[in-house]
Formats: sequence, C-alpha cells, structure tokens
Amino acid sequence: MYKLDPAEVEERKKAIFNSMSPRRQKHILKKGYEEWDPFEEPKDPIDIRKDRTNRTSQMLVREFLQSVTSEEYSNAYGRGVLDMCMGIINDDDKYIGMFEFATWYRTLLKREGFE
Repeated sequence: MYKLDPAEVEERKKAIFNSMSPRRQKHILKKGYEEWDPFEEPKDPIDIRKDRTNRTSQMLVREFLQSVTSEEYSNAYGRGVLDMCMGIINDDDKYIGMFEFATWYRTLLKREGFE
C-alpha cells in the first residue's frame, strides 16, 4: 500500500475538514479534531456490528424483550428499544445522553423512595 508523508496526510485532513458543512465541523471539533481520522476504515455492516458484550443489536433487543415482565408491549415500545439499542451500539451522543438521563432518573426515584 502507498504510504503518504505525514505533512501530506495533515494537508488532506484539513482539506476534507474545510469542505464540510459548519455543522459537521462543529461535531468534529466537539469530539476533537486531533482524534478525528477521516481515513479510518468503514465500520462493520449494522447486522454484524457488536457491542462490548459481543452481542449483535438483534441479540440484545430479543434478550431484552424476552426479559420484559409484561406479556404484551406495543410496537412503539419495541421500536424504541431497537432505536436505543442501535444508538448505543453506534455510540450516538443523542442515545448515550438518553441512556445516561434514564439511569440518573431511576437512581433519583430510588433515592427518594418512589421505587
């Protein structure tokens, strides 16, 4: 494989960054420009992407829904579970925030005697 000079890599990285929309640039700057690698390999296809426990999203959703105590749940509930699962596996800030808030709120309810 052809190896680029580090200065040329930085020049290309800057060119890619400058060609992006301001909104996307802001997202990269939030996570850190130095850590951002526009040349990284693509992620695995969604159907084989796995979380830290080495489970696919399908495995996680199925396992969770089987553990739900109520016999029936709505389609909206199931879609919410799948959305949350995919967001967490993909490390999406929106879903990480939702998860952290839900965890914090449950702890709050327990601490104040509501659970």
